[in-house]
Amino acid sequence: MGLYITNELDKKAKQHVNDGLYQFNLRHFPEDLSGRYEDIGLFIKDDTGDVYGGLIGAVCWNWLEIYQLFLDEKIRNQGYGTKLLLEIENMARERKCDYIKLDTLSFQALDFYKKHGYEVFGSINNVGREHVHYYLKKDLG
Repeated sequence: MGLYITNELDKKAKQHVNDGLYQFNLRHFPEDLSGRYEDIGLFIKDDTGDVYGGLIGAVCWNWLEIYQLFLDEKIRNQGYGTKLLLEIENMARERKCDYIKLDTLSFQALDFYKKHGYEVFGSINNVGREHVHYYLKKDLG
């Protein structure tokens, strides 16, 4: 059998890699955490359904990960970011998560997350040649 590397992103191949890693990981986690994956999306909309921002994340085993939090400029500094964080933290606690993790860039929302109890546990310098990529965590216990 001849094997080779291809540079193409097809859904079947991507699903195979995702499923394979997931099954491998399952063997290393306690049984009560198996099957714990749930995508979560919280969105700020107006009465017509237009979206002004939101938070996208997922529950994975014993944590919740925030992938993106974005607010349109016209609704920033009005408390919506805090409301989103409080809601996702409540959802994480309801789902018995031990912590929340996320990442942000130095020009984004580091101080906002710190103000809400998130702590930096790692960083990468020289992102885009002039920024820092921060990794944060908040324990829920």
